[in-house]
Amino acid sequence: MIATEQAIIREVKVSDMDQLIQLCHDHAEYEKSDYSSEGKSIRLAALLFSDHPPLKCMVAESDGKLIGYVTYMKQFSTWDAAYYVYMDCLYLKEASRGQGIGKKLMNCVVQYANTEYCQQIQWHTPTFNHRAIKFYRNYGAFSKEKARFFLNL
Repeated sequence: MIATEQAIIREVKVSDMDQLIQLCHDHAEYEKSDYSSEGKSIRLAALLFSDHPPLKCMVAESDGKLIGYVTYMKQFSTWDAAYYVYMDCLYLKEASRGQGIGKKLMNCVVQYANTEYCQQIQWHTPTFNHRAIKFYRNYGAFSKEKARFFLNL
């Protein structure tokens, strides 16, 4: 657990699931995407709280309420013949941005990557999310232009 003046950064708990699902909804809305919460709490809880959870999640809490989260997992790159950490989501409520909380959440992902001997973290953000792009560049990240494809099964 990391305490800041603005928030406590900690691992997600089972009791956080309703608030986490709401943050996921808010995140999708912010990124102009559709989102359905149906069944998500049960599926996410199974991935977050199993004996060897494949998905990690840190949350930012202020005054007993979640104000942000980051999710990430270890994956493998054939091209690099090495493991890396994929950061799936990083989101903060609007009022909590610009206060260093996002950096604290990113630092958690970096710490995890280091403990797992990964030398890279990868993620996506929409090209219209200029504030996030500026944040990531200020953090020291760079981007590669690629199109992301989806195939529904």
